[in-house]
Parts: sequence; structure tokens; C-alpha cells
Amino acid sequence: MNKQVKAFIFAIVVALGGFVFGLDAAVISGTVGFVTEQFGLSELQVGILVSSPAFGVLFALLAAGPLCNKIGRKKTLIIIAGMYWISAVTSALAPNYIGLVCARILGGLAFTSITVSAMYIGEIAPPKWRGKLVSVNQMNIVLGLTAAYFVNYLLVKATDTEAAWAVKLNMEQHIWRYMLGSEIVPALVWLVALFFVPESPRWLVYRGRIEEAKLIMHRITSDDEIGEQIAAMEESLHRGDEELSAMSQIKELCHKRMRIAVIVAIIISIAQQLSGINAILFYAPTVFEQLGGGTNTAFQQTVWVGLVSVVFTLAAILLVDKLGRRPMILFGLLWVMVSHLICAYGFKTATYTLSPEAVQELPAEVDSAALVPMVGKTFDSDIAFKDALIEVLGAEPARTHAAAIIAESASMNAGLILGGILSFIAAFHFSIGPLMWVLFSELFPTSLRGVAIPFFALVSSTISAAVQFMFPWQLANMGGTSIFLFYAIVGAAGCAAIWPFLPETKNLSIEEIQLQLEKKTL
Repeated sequence: MNKQVKAFIFAIVVALGGFVFGLDAAVISGTVGFVTEQFGLSELQVGILVSSPAFGVLFALLAAGPLCNKIGRKKTLIIIAGMYWISAVTSALAPNYIGLVCARILGGLAFTSITVSAMYIGEIAPPKWRGKLVSVNQMNIVLGLTAAYFVNYLLVKATDTEAAWAVKLNMEQHIWRYMLGSEIVPALVWLVALFFVPESPRWLVYRGRIEEAKLIMHRITSDDEIGEQIAAMEESLHRGDEELSAMSQIKELCHKRMRIAVIVAIIISIAQQLSGINAILFYAPTVFEQLGGGTNTAFQQTVWVGLVSVVFTLAAILLVDKLGRRPMILFGLLWVMVSHLICAYGFKTATYTLSPEAVQELPAEVDSAALVPMVGKTFDSDIAFKDALIEVLGAEPARTHAAAIIAESASMNAGLILGGILSFIAAFHFSIGPLMWVLFSELFPTSLRGVAIPFFALVSSTISAAVQFMFPWQLANMGGTSIFLFYAIVGAAGCAAIWPFLPETKNLSIEEIQLQLEKKTL
């Protein structure tokens, strides 16, 4: 087998971690309603459950770098894959709410698979394939998200149609466990496959294990290039030992010549997460239930989210070096704003009326008699309607049956709102989603990335956790109009804030980018 093909295969195996991450991150979206009903959760408890992996990754980000340097990339990836698998098993078997949260936090500790996978691929992939293979890692994340939506939809459909296999597995009672358990096999496959990839030669050189590095290089590199590459690694690492101490990097980041880079990184870190992407991705069925189509329709619509994500992520990968970073990001933020304004308008013009005929169509477990005071009344917002439901049914029954009752009561342009949501998904994955990571790798010189990228990833992850935690409460207390209007304002503010500072980095070397940024120094 060609040596470069071997390196390609090793990189692809490691990139499977992106798929497992996407699957783990999105599969929880389908379980929200079922877990809420089984454990009687409040909005804040739901927020804690969904955001628990995001809080877990905050700690993991601090440990991943030192662990990679101490025990190696391969062993770190194996530990991460093991945590994914254990998290999937314990999530599916969780006996109670606390157990489920703890299992999901463990999965969050493994979310560093994104950065560690990218690190390994960058160090082992042939130069001409390096960019594409790192991009494959990003694409695998989106494919994992899409797979999660497909799995959730198929399980719900099988349960609703009483498919023989679903009845045999008692799917109706344990559907959320099967959703979470769908990650077990992919995580196990990735875990086993990692034992067959070699350690990163660069890490072996870093640890002074030159002969071991040469043996691996013989498997993936032409023999006449090994000596030169090993020498280059040693020179680079020696230079890094002098220049890349954590304190030196922090001092350098605070220098005025890095001011523009830091400003851009902070703005895009905040704007990316406050745009509402994880509110949509992690609560997709819950969001679509607000459109009045019912639970089954909501799960079907989540599949469109996954497909749109794949198409526009691929478009971003193909076009970023042609269109440039600056126009794609600025246009993307404006696109985000317009998409959310469409959604806000759709919810603003919606009304909710529970007719006598609609009451008869509700599931038998809904207390129809308690709904009599609401019959014939028209509510001009989802918040007013939900408050009335809580008043007549009580908080827990209202949360449990809200989707079914909204499906029979809502009068809105659901197609318009659905189009707005899918437009936002497209805008995000075409611009600020993947391009934030591209900018992080370009704005900062190699000597500062060890501190800069983890720090801004931490900023992004912290905001992501807050968004996931607060969204159920926001949906219950602010309503669709206010939520999407807020996200639209974030898009506009992000575009206005980054406009004066964002450089065009297309086709520029790291050194040329640094010179351009220094000319812009405030």
C-alpha cells in the first residue's frame, strides 16, 4: 500500500471522532420531551441536562493540551473514545435524572475530540492533503449531527406506527434510552480502530524518541524525506521551547500588535454562540413543536436541519479559498440577522385558539375538562397561551402536553418560520460556524496558538453552555418572538462590531497576516 495512502487512512480513522462528537451532541435533542415527561423536569432542569456536556468540556479543555503532551496524541484519543462509549452506555441505562446528567457530563469531557483529532491529523497527514483532511473532521461533525436527527426520527416513526421490532423492544416506554444508546456502536468502533493507528511522529520527536518516530515515518513517508522532516521537527520544537512558554504566550497576546487579532477572536467567539445555533441544534424537536405540527412532524423537520447543515458546510469548505473569509463572515452575519427576523415575524403574527373540535382531537391522557375555560378564546402570543395552559392544567401536565395542544390550536405561517430556521442553519454553516476555526488558525502565529486557540475555544464553549442552559427557560418565559429577535440583534451587532477589524486572510501566509494586523493596530 502506498505510504501516503496509509497516512490518509490513519487520518480518516482519527477524523471519525468528529462524527461521534456530532452524534453525541445532537442526539440529546430528541430525548428532551420524553425525559421531561418521565422524570417530571422543570425548564431549568432540562437546561442543566442538555448543557451538561458543554460544562464538562470546559474542564476538559484545560486538561487536553497537557495530557496530549504528557502521554501522546494516540493514548489521549483512546481515553476520549472510551469516555464517549462509557457515557453512551451509562446514559442509556441511567436510573434517574442525576445519573443521566452525570453520564452526559462524562460525554462532555470527551468533546475535546475535535481539537485533539485536528492536532493529530495536522501532524500525520501528507502536506498536500492536510487542509482537506482537517476539513473532513469538520464535515464529520455535521454528518454526526445529521445521523442523530435521522436516528431520532426513525425511532419516533417506528414507535408511532407500532412497527413489530419497536413493539418487541418496548420502544414506547424506553425510546429516549434507545436514542442515547445509538452512540454505543459508533463510539466502540472508533475506540477499537484507534488501537491500529500509530502515535504522532511529531510528539515522539518532542519526547526525544527519535528512533520510534523514524519507524513510524517509514510507514507514511518516503525514505528520502524522513531525515529532512525529522530535522525540521527538531528545529521547530527546539525553537518552540524557547518561545512558547505559557506565560510568554499570554504576555505576547496582551501586546498591542496582537490587539486586532484578539478583538476579532473575541467578537466572533461571542457572535457565533449567541447567534442561537445551539438552541436550535440541541433543542430542534422542541423548537419545531412550537410551529404546531406535533411531535412526529417536529422530528421529521429536524432531518432537514441536518441535510441543510451538510450541504452548506460542504459549500463553505469548497468556496472559502475562492470567496475569502471577510465577505463570507460579514455576509453570513447579515444572513443570520435576516433569518431570525423572519422567524420573529412569524411568531409575532401567530394566534392560538382552542376550539371544541380541537379539544376532541387531543390525546386521551389530556384532561379535556380542565381546558374548558380556554375554549373559544384567542391568544396573540405563545407565552400567553402557555401561561393559560399552566393555569388550567398545572405546570407539569402543561409542559408534557403543550406540543399536542399547540398542534390543535396554533394559527401561524409555519412554513415561513421553518424557512427562516433553515435559512439560519444555512447561514451559520456557510460562514461563522466553520470559519471561526479557520480564523483562529490564521490570526495567531504558530508560537501563540498553544494558548490563544484553547482560550478562545473556552470563551466560545462557555457561552455555548449558557445558551443551552437558558433556552428552555427562555422559551417558556420569553416566547418565540423575543428569542428570535434577540438572535437577530446579535447577528447585526456582531457584523457591525467586527466590520472595522476583520482582515482578509485569503492566500496570505501567517507572516503576511501578522504584518497586515500590525498595520491596523489601534
